[in-house]
Amino acid sequence: MSWLETEPMNEKIKFISAFLELKHECTFKELCSRFNISCKTGYKYINRYESEGIDGLKERSRAPHNNAKRLPQQIEERILEAKTKYPYWGSKKISNWLTQEYQETQWPAKSTIDELFKRHGLVRASKRKRRTAPYMEPFIKIEHPNDSWSIDYKGQFRLGNNQLCYPLTVTDNFSRYLLAVEGSERISGVSTKEVLTRLFTEFGLPLGIRSDNGPPFAGTGVGGLSRLSVWLIKLGIVPERIRPGHPEENGRHERMHLTLKKETASPPKWDQKEQQYTFDLFKKMFNEERPHEGIEFKRPAWLYNQSSRTLPSHNSTS
Repeated sequence: MSWLETEPMNEKIKFISAFLELKHECTFKELCSRFNISCKTGYKYINRYESEGIDGLKERSRAPHNNAKRLPQQIEERILEAKTKYPYWGSKKISNWLTQEYQETQWPAKSTIDELFKRHGLVRASKRKRRTAPYMEPFIKIEHPNDSWSIDYKGQFRLGNNQLCYPLTVTDNFSRYLLAVEGSERISGVSTKEVLTRLFTEFGLPLGIRSDNGPPFAGTGVGGLSRLSVWLIKLGIVPERIRPGHPEENGRHERMHLTLKKETASPPKWDQKEQQYTFDLFKKMFNEERPHEGIEFKRPAWLYNQSSRTLPSHNSTS
């Protein structure tokens, strides 16, 4: 099957589909051989697909890059300013952010912004990990804000003063709105309940809260319930738990954790107070500034609104 005899774009899509379906059943070399392409070409198509989606498989101009029309200086400067402000954002996110902030300006394509970043040495090399296809249990169907929240203690790290910091994070699974990032010296059911009580008072009650199987979210009692989860049930909140060893079932929240670690704890701050200040700045940026690909590059604050279910006054401290 020669790609010269068929439509190249169709064959690229077939190759990517076969890779996703058969990557555990045959070697990459065997897969490329079936499509009469080299492994180098195969990796190129996979990398383009993972970074740009289907559009990355389209034929590209073979004209030398130095013949490309340069961007106006003012446009270049504005793009570079955005990259300086948000150094961990890629060209796709920068492009969408600029389009939203300056709607009157015609911004260049993502590929052009990519080239600009490369010329200025602003492209970070990243380690590519093999992905496991997610398996989703029938949790509460997420169709509106507050249908489901996710909660977790992100892995601890040491601050500059050698004290441990355990960030407790809570997000709304529909809007990606980051409700809380609270640093703590230890994992505690009491402090977790205090944070949730504050969130319920401010934002109302969700239908369910999704967590892993660690303390204080799960226990050794009947049905794996902990004191915290029993309290949630009494409030009319379903305590959902992912399967052990399957963090991908809380994938939205796990993805946020990667961003949180990279942008707030690399390196860590000196003490809890300074680290919390950084967490608070990140939360504001994450909710109000950062476009999210999973919600069509909207911002969480655009989609989130408070729950109509309020915390009963007699439960606020009980």
